[in-house]
Amino acid sequence: MLTYIQASILGALQGATELFPVSSLGHSVILPSLFGWHIDQRADIFLAFLVATHLATALVLFFFFIKDWMKIIKGIFRSLKNRNIDQQDVYAKLGWLIIVGTVPVGILGILFEQSLKNFFASPRAAAIFLILNGILLWGMEIYKKRKSKENKLVDLTDSVVIDTNISSISWGSTIKVGIAQCLALIPGFSRTGATLGGGLVVGLDHASAARFSFLLATPVIMAAAVLKLPELAITGTTAVIGPIIIGSLISAIFAYLSVKFLTKYFKTHTLKPFAIYCVAFGILSLFLLM
Repeated sequence: MLTYIQASILGALQGATELFPVSSLGHSVILPSLFGWHIDQRADIFLAFLVATHLATALVLFFFFIKDWMKIIKGIFRSLKNRNIDQQDVYAKLGWLIIVGTVPVGILGILFEQSLKNFFASPRAAAIFLILNGILLWGMEIYKKRKSKENKLVDLTDSVVIDTNISSISWGSTIKVGIAQCLALIPGFSRTGATLGGGLVVGLDHASAARFSFLLATPVIMAAAVLKLPELAITGTTAVIGPIIIGSLISAIFAYLSVKFLTKYFKTHTLKPFAIYCVAFGILSLFLLM
């Protein structure tokens, strides 16, 4: 049984860590063990809880960028009508970049997601991968610094400038970012960290990479939740509907606060603090789990 306190903590954890580059899946595997909670993470009830909180996070992301999504959707239909992707049409190009960037994780997720989770979803394994996630984030920052001596700061309030910057990257670069996103299928690796870091590697500044990361995350998280809704319907979760609702609401609140904070944070800051946190928390978790 999932209590209200556990649902509240896990909901806050999902809403925050899904968007921060610190791995929500890794934390959801590690923290229940550290707290001594006896939760079967493969149980139908816990699956229903994860589906609901992920859906809440995806909806927050979508509505946070609702104006941008309307432009992107119109751009995609405009390109379909014209049977051509105009490179000067920022939102048509951006829409197709999001689709292309989503394909790798969509394919691998359908084929291997459950196998990867079952194989690696132990607290110790998640802690080790969390350490590796931190090392990866730091390494991407070093690569970005060596590749470009100038850190171009872009005002995130000027969405057109940001979106133009994103739409200028190549299809091949987008596939690289999409492949990086696949790391998030392993508990301990962060979806945001992988895609944001991938964006830095292909030449985007921190602000543009963060925005592209959040736009890429929206269809992936929402699709994963929607695909599992049929399972949610047959789990018999009426006994824990209260904790699921509370957890989802708290997840939505923390997701909103997180994306609002991070879109401002990456105007002038880097991934390094998150890299340090992942390594430190991963090492501490390994020590406490011994």
